[in-house]
Amino acid sequence: MIRTVLVIDDAQTDRANLEKILSDAQYVVSSSTSGALGVEKARQDKPDAIFMDVNMPDMDGFAAVRALRNDAATKDIPVIFVTAKDQKADKAWGQMLGAKGYITKPYSKEQILDQLRTL
Repeated sequence: MIRTVLVIDDAQTDRANLEKILSDAQYVVSSSTSGALGVEKARQDKPDAIFMDVNMPDMDGFAAVRALRNDAATKDIPVIFVTAKDQKADKAWGQMLGAKGYITKPYSKEQILDQLRTL
């Protein structure tokens, strides 16, 4: 059962919006502002799920997922991309990397919560 969720997004508004949706739905939410920091936070906190942006400085979401998948401590944490990148190739690449979901911005509260229900 999903209880704790990590939100990784460099955009403060997007991060705050996801945090509100999730906390209003009674999830315990933590957040990070970059891919590299998010990978470290996932290693420390071991969340039940991660919502991650793709376009971020220093380490993009695709690289962060690769790092999570290559670490025994985080390889099984489901990752859902939440991004403005809506090309078929981006979605396919996300799936190939092991993402459990891919939501394009703008999104609805229902899309976010439905992704967690399917995990």
